Amino acid sequence: MSSQEVSLRRRRFALRFGGSTAEKKRSAPFRAPRPLSALSLCGKAGLVVLLFILATGVCSLLFMGDAHRVPSGESLESPSLRHILGTDDLGIDIAAQLCRGALVSILVGLGAAVLAGAGGSALGMLAGYAGGWPDRLISGLCDVLTAIPQLPLMIVLGAFLGPSVRNIVFVVALLSWVGPARIARAKTLSMRREKFIVAAACYGASFSHIAAKHLAPALAPLVAASVLRIIGHAVVAEAGLTFLGLGDPTSKSWGMILNRSMSFGGIYFTDFWKWWVLPPLVALTMLVVSTAFIARDLEKFVNKKL
Repeated sequence: MSSQEVSLRRRRFALRFGGSTAEKKRSAPFRAPRPLSALSLCGKAGLVVLLFILATGVCSLLFMGDAHRVPSGESLESPSLRHILGTDDLGIDIAAQLCRGALVSILVGLGAAVLAGAGGSALGMLAGYAGGWPDRLISGLCDVLTAIPQLPLMIVLGAFLGPSVRNIVFVVALLSWVGPARIARAKTLSMRREKFIVAAACYGASFSHIAAKHLAPALAPLVAASVLRIIGHAVVAEAGLTFLGLGDPTSKSWGMILNRSMSFGGIYFTDFWKWWVLPPLVALTMLVVSTAFIARDLEKFVNKKL
C-alpha cells in the first residue's frame, strides 16, 4: 500500500470519527444558493398567490370562452353555486370577468416591466460606459422624471394617446425606466475599469459587444428586483387609468370592473358592492403585495448587505 493511500484512509477515518471542523468545511461540496430557498415565508406566500392569479388568467383564456362578456344570468344576481361572485348589471358573471382581468393585468404588468427594464438598462449602461454628454443627458432625464408627479403625467399622456391597453403599457414603461437606468449606470461605473472590459476595448470590442457579453449578465440579477416592483406599479397604474375612463372599454381588466361598478347609481346603498366592488379590489391588493414581497426577498438574495 502506498503512502498516498494510507494518508487518504487516515483522513477519511478522521472525518468520520470526529475530524477537525476545518477539514470538514474544506471537504464539504460547494452548494450554490437557490433563489427559492432564499424566499422568506411572505415571499413564498407571494409566489403562490402570483402563480394562482396567473393560473386563473390562463384558465379563463383556455376554458371559459366568452363567459366574461356574454350574459349568463339575471341582472345583479347574488353569489350562488352557478355564479360564485354573482353577476353585474348586464347579467355577466363577475368571476369570469375577474379571471380574464387577471390575465389582462399580468400582461400589462409584464409588458411595461420588460420595456422599462430593457430600455432603462440599455440607457444606464450607455450613460455609465460612455460618460460625457450622454451621461449628463440621461442623468438629467432621470432627475426630471423623478421630480414630475407621475399620475398627472400619466393622465395627460393617456388622454392624448387614446384609450387602449397598448397605450397604457407604453405610458407606464415611459415613466418607469428611471429605476433600472440608475441601477445599470451605477453598476456600469463600477465595472468599466475592470481589466477584462479594458482588455476587450483595447482589442476593438464595440460597446454593444461589451454590453451584451459582460455588462448585461452582471446587471440581470440587480435589474430583476426592480422589474418586479415595476410589475406592481404597472398593474396599479393600469387599474387607475382604466378606472378614470382612459382604458380600453372592451377589455375586462380589474380597473374596468371597478369603473363599471362605481358608475352604477347607489352601489353603496345596496349589497351589490360586496360582490361587485370588493373582489377586484382584493385581487389588486393581493397581486401588488405579492410582487412587493418577492421583490424584497430577491433584493436581499442579490445583495447580501441589505
